[in-house]
Amino acid sequence: MKKIGRKRFRGGLGQLTIPIIAIAILAVFNLIRDPGFFEIGIAHNSDGNAVLSGNIISIINGASELAILAIGMTLVTAACGGQDISVGAAAAIAGSVFVKVLKSVPTVNGGTVLFAFVFACVVAMLFGAFNGILVAVFRIQPMIATLILYTCGRSIAYWINGGATPTIASPILSAIGGFIPGIPLPTPVIIVVAMAILFKLLFHFTSLELFTQSVGINGAAARLNGINPTLIKLLSFVLLGVCVSVSGCIGVSRLGLINHETLLLDIEMDTILAVAIGGNSLGGGRFKIGGSILGAYVIQTLTITLYAMKVSSTNVKAYKAVVIVLLVVMGSPVVKKRFSSFITRLSENRRKGLAKGAEE
Repeated sequence: MKKIGRKRFRGGLGQLTIPIIAIAILAVFNLIRDPGFFEIGIAHNSDGNAVLSGNIISIINGASELAILAIGMTLVTAACGGQDISVGAAAAIAGSVFVKVLKSVPTVNGGTVLFAFVFACVVAMLFGAFNGILVAVFRIQPMIATLILYTCGRSIAYWINGGATPTIASPILSAIGGFIPGIPLPTPVIIVVAMAILFKLLFHFTSLELFTQSVGINGAAARLNGINPTLIKLLSFVLLGVCVSVSGCIGVSRLGLINHETLLLDIEMDTILAVAIGGNSLGGGRFKIGGSILGAYVIQTLTITLYAMKVSSTNVKAYKAVVIVLLVVMGSPVVKKRFSSFITRLSENRRKGLAKGAEE
């Protein structure tokens, strides 16, 4: 009975509990602090189109790049038991390639934007494969292997455009980074939904999810069962490269230019934290991409909350660190195990009390 009770509790608790509780706490705090914090209104952008506005829109829109990167980071973490700290630098490279291609064509239209994105995607996947080879073939710890690209990635992005920060004015890019005319929801939010659906379909029609979890839990056992751990780890980095290119192109489209020094700067740590807050083990194994996406929104909600409280940008990181430490500790295996045992004891005591009352 005890084992069954714990199993039921853990199954009900799930990996999404921590991010959902975190968002709920932040929501209640903001409603108490400012009852109008979550109001959604209609505004008009510079093109005269009616669009949604408000803090909720700012949160889900501002977290788009982070949420997409968290999807890819989840796969790398699950398969390799480590994290890629070069995603920001790789996004700068992808963004630079995206801009370089668009600046080299006479007109920017839908076809050229698609070609530029595909080219940037291929480049990002190649850099992902480079990281993956270091990890999967040479068995270098992921954080050490990706430190190479983390160190030189933004310099490579600088060289691609000759040290310049070229601008690109195009209605198509404005729509990608902002709003599609006639659609009030920010385009980056739609892209996040599309990426989540694509990965969901990928997991549904292939065994990638099962293989990734198997390799992350026990690579040797996975190999004995016919799974190639090297291929799965390499594939996880390549898929992260796709996410990197999407995020980099969104970042460029938002600004209409490429700045290799500031594009998605310091997003690496937020991406890793989004995966951790999402209830995924940073040591690899079972994962839930939905948790990582929610983790990204938790981080962005916290950021918007701090700015709404007039916290200076220099102090935001310190406050975020304190809150995130609490969230990560709450989601740690030790705390989960003790909390599970506590709930199980309460359940058993209640059951015994009901049984005793029935006997009397």
